[in-house]
Amino acid sequence: MQTIISYIASNKDRFLNELFDLLRIPSVSADPKYKDEVKRAAEKVKSQLEDAGAVNGRLFTTQGHPVVYAEKIIDPAKPTVLVYGHYDVQPADPVSLWKTPPFEPTVVGEKIFARGSCDDKGQVFMHVKALEYMVRTNTLPCNIKFMIEGEEEVGSAHLGDFIRENKETLKADVVLLSDTSIIANDIPSLTVGLRGLSYMEVEVTGPDRDLHSGVYGGAVGNPVNILCEMIASLKDKNGRITIPGFYKDVLKAGKEERKMLNKAPFSISNYKKDLGIADVTGEKGYTTIERTAIRPSLDVNGIWGGYQGEGAKTVLPSKAYAKISMRLVPNQKSDKITLLFTRHFKKIAPKYVKVKVTPLHGGEAAVTPTDSAAYRAAEKAMEVSFGKKPIPVRGGGSIPIVALFEKELGLKSVMMGFGLDSDNIHSPNECYGLFNLFKGIETIPLFYKFFSEGQ
Repeated sequence: MQTIISYIASNKDRFLNELFDLLRIPSVSADPKYKDEVKRAAEKVKSQLEDAGAVNGRLFTTQGHPVVYAEKIIDPAKPTVLVYGHYDVQPADPVSLWKTPPFEPTVVGEKIFARGSCDDKGQVFMHVKALEYMVRTNTLPCNIKFMIEGEEEVGSAHLGDFIRENKETLKADVVLLSDTSIIANDIPSLTVGLRGLSYMEVEVTGPDRDLHSGVYGGAVGNPVNILCEMIASLKDKNGRITIPGFYKDVLKAGKEERKMLNKAPFSISNYKKDLGIADVTGEKGYTTIERTAIRPSLDVNGIWGGYQGEGAKTVLPSKAYAKISMRLVPNQKSDKITLLFTRHFKKIAPKYVKVKVTPLHGGEAAVTPTDSAAYRAAEKAMEVSFGKKPIPVRGGGSIPIVALFEKELGLKSVMMGFGLDSDNIHSPNECYGLFNLFKGIETIPLFYKFFSEGQ
């Protein structure tokens, strides 16, 4: 029987060409002008799943972008795995910083450079090709259902309704997803926790029009200056967030958990070198690993206002804007944090400006068990393919659907991703290693084998 390794070796060029076809589609869910492209990407994913051997493929319409569904049921009595992923991508901006065109996949130095190459089209594609191998070699040991959405990058706003309306269709024993990373190519890991998210846009308005900065400067409040001052006040000198009640529900990690967390291989000098920074910063009393895994954070994701064109235009702006995100830890609720932020931000605004806060999206933190049959199957699969046991880690990012699966379907998730933190997801020059792509295709069938044997 052909092994997965030989199957990959004999199909590498085809795999890459098929993945590149998907990566060329600019499925940017955040920008309405790409709506048709997002749907085209959904259709491509459906087609690739069907070509791999899945049946009953369809696009479910939602109030936003469609959800792709397909399945391969070999025996209703056997366990069922629900595979989750997303085909939408982040905007490519700023395009000028890309070394290769963001939607023209290019292999440079054993890495595929393209928007979505790692997050999440490349990782979804691994599951498609793993299915293809198992179907063509008649080695699929259990049932598989695929649910690939198109709104993850904008908070999966309509996915809750979709899941509630299709519980029977999505019925399974566990969720498997690959929207996470490993520590390094020679240090496999499994993500066992994610932070939640509260994300909003703020608007500060001063005068009813842009003013001449010479005639009015010094006498009228400048919204850009004021917004910067308000944002600066959201953290104290120790890096703690100053919003009243923000930390009330935070579950503080114990000494043993912190000790285990910091056992993960990590070089602060390599970390700084990779990011091009002279030093790190953050909440006092915590390590860099802890700051990005078990502690909440607040960051400005974008800020603008006033004249931004070429040359000079001496105006005192009428308005200033910022997009602000807060990563949350278990027990913090995104709706509550959004409310606390809104109240506080309006309260600290001086009376000579008006403030508007618009929530954009949010999601809850999640922690997955390490003693389940599914986790042990993933652990064993990685141990076989990498040659060493994976390390359980907590991720700093957010995948709102993980908590939603547990709430609505009662399902735990296994987060078995193969990306690297250095893959520049959400940034210019996003990439995904060829090693990682093919290692994922190699490992996923092993998960199904061991999961089926452990049931």
